[in-house]
Amino acid sequence: MSKSPATPLAFLHRSNGSLVRVRLKSGDEFSGRLEICDDHMNLVLEDVKEWDVKTGSAIRRYGKIFIRGNNVLFIMLNPEE
Repeated sequence: MSKSPATPLAFLHRSNGSLVRVRLKSGDEFSGRLEICDDHMNLVLEDVKEWDVKTGSAIRRYGKIFIRGNNVLFIMLNPEE
C-alpha cells in the first residue's frame, strides 16, 4: 500500500515556524517566519521584511502581518536573503 503524495497545502501546514518569502499578485514581496497558514492559504508572518524586488533590498520591517490567501502568487520556503 503506497502513501498518497502530500499536497502543497499540507506541506505548507507542516512548515509553520519556517522562514518563507511570499510574492503577492501586486508584485509586493515579504519574507518572515510563517506563524500560521489556514486551508485558504491565508498567512500570518512574523519578523517580516518587505522587499524592493527591483533592487533586492529590504525597504520596511514589520512585527507581524496577515496576508489574504487569494493575493498570494507564490511562497518560497527557506529563502536565501
